[in-house]
Amino acid sequence: MEPAIRPSADLRNHYNEISKQCKESRNAVIITVNGRGDTAVLGLQDYYQMKSELELLRTLAEAEDDVKNGRVAPMQDSIDNLRASLLERKNG
Repeated sequence: MEPAIRPSADLRNHYNEISKQCKESRNAVIITVNGRGDTAVLGLQDYYQMKSELELLRTLAEAEDDVKNGRVAPMQDSIDNLRASLLERKNG
């Protein structure tokens, strides 16, 4: 489904309608100024989800780069290091 396109005056004059549309459709509403796209309005839940997904993609890309460049360690070493770190926090 394509995002709805609304003029900037609608944002000012019909905010509640646009907010409801974003939440119900779970799609962005594009706000135009002088007939050109200017701003995207998105429901808060969808914004947080999109932000989390982007962070996950960045983390996966970094991990993929680490593997490609040989920056890896055996899983058991990583688990042992994590346990040691947690014990230091607990006893610290």
